[in-house]
Amino acid sequence: MRLRYLIACSLVALLTGCAGLISHESVEGQGNQAAWQAHKEQLSALDAWQISGKIGIRAPKDSGSATLFWLQRQDYFDIRLSGPLGGGAARLTGRPGEVLLEVANKGRYKAESPEALLQQQLRMNLPVSHLLWWVRGLPAPDTKSNVTLDTDSHLSKLTQDGWQVEYLSYVEQNGYWLPERIKLHGQDLQVTIVVKDWQPRQLGQ
Repeated sequence: MRLRYLIACSLVALLTGCAGLISHESVEGQGNQAAWQAHKEQLSALDAWQISGKIGIRAPKDSGSATLFWLQRQDYFDIRLSGPLGGGAARLTGRPGEVLLEVANKGRYKAESPEALLQQQLRMNLPVSHLLWWVRGLPAPDTKSNVTLDTDSHLSKLTQDGWQVEYLSYVEQNGYWLPERIKLHGQDLQVTIVVKDWQPRQLGQ
């Protein structure tokens, strides 16, 4: 019976994108657990947004910054970087299983995952699939994580899949408290994301 329940919950989670049915996280910090769960449920339902900001990357051999534009519409994403590591403009579009990378003066490239494309073409080892969750201030639901809450019951620190994520500031927009400044450490990289404009929306109602 328990096996059937777990299978059913897993299928529902895959179909709905719900992260709350099976928990993979351990929680620490000063925040309130009930408030964190309510905050997480609200942000998990947020399935569309537009972000404008900057991204900075420090690596042993390459460092630089780029302007960032991110359009999300449920499982479709359109991420644009202008001047990544001095390499011109790049645009990453697609949905799970079908991703296209366009690099200025270089061409168009396809793959099944955004991580593979960025690694092959831009030498950027970024966990884009996890960033879908991390940028909202949430742990990715499909792997184990350790989260530390601040006094407002929002994420302060997150450790997941070899990455450490720090949330340095938040901004309130349309009733959502969303990350404004994020630092990521992992894979010999330090990545800083600064969001200058958040436009959250909820489409799946």
